[in-house]
Amino acid sequence: MKCTQHIKSIAPSFNPKIALVLGSGLGEFADSIEKIAEISYSDLEGFPASGVGGHAGNFILGKVGGTDVVAMQGRVHYYEDGQVDAMKVPIKCFKELGCEIVILTNAAGSLDYNAGPGSVMLIKDYVNFTGMSPLFKETGNERFVNMVNAYNKDLRRDVLNIADANDIHLSKGVYGWMCGPQFETPAEINVLKILGVNAAGMSTVPETILARHQGMKVMALSVITNYAAGMDDGELSHEQTIKYADKASQTFKTILTEFIKNLK
Repeated sequence: MKCTQHIKSIAPSFNPKIALVLGSGLGEFADSIEKIAEISYSDLEGFPASGVGGHAGNFILGKVGGTDVVAMQGRVHYYEDGQVDAMKVPIKCFKELGCEIVILTNAAGSLDYNAGPGSVMLIKDYVNFTGMSPLFKETGNERFVNMVNAYNKDLRRDVLNIADANDIHLSKGVYGWMCGPQFETPAEINVLKILGVNAAGMSTVPETILARHQGMKVMALSVITNYAAGMDDGELSHEQTIKYADKASQTFKTILTEFIKNLK
């Protein structure tokens, strides 16, 4: 792809094995990356521009703990233009650059009172409530992707060990993908609870499917920014999302930095 060629022309000897997608309010992690280059999505053919606050729209090449990484400072969502495969080009670009692991992050609403705003949840599985797939129109047997262990169990174990070593309360649970952009109703949240969902959000699942389709391993974290609808008296808003994502930034930074440094 032309976007991959452009990135390689900027940093010919750069050899990343890890890619990150930084969600709502989490783009500040990019400040801790030892930058080699920063490219606007508008300069990368096929990269969609996000119109959501807290998504800067920069593609970063750099190092974390001496390890080469690439990072997307923001993503596009299905609800922005109804394009379920909007992240197809960036995820394929990760693969073409040589990435083997994709770290996905998001802001989510908690359905568990033990995982409150400002905490972090390790995603162990997902439920796709939209019924949509970014693999629509793909051909060949590769489109029938095995989603067992979608979030790699060895990578999840590594994250849990890091949390224990750093005395971090890290919940783990199932992420429910809702299309948005409106927040869920209390009735919808009650249904999600019955179905075993621990946190709900509007992203991440399409990238998970696309990354697995490309043969890459996936690890994903949700920063909990609110209790889901009907669970408290608070009024849900995107501003609240940004506020609590910022509150969790140090915990988030510790987990990601140690995880990347410790990868073999």
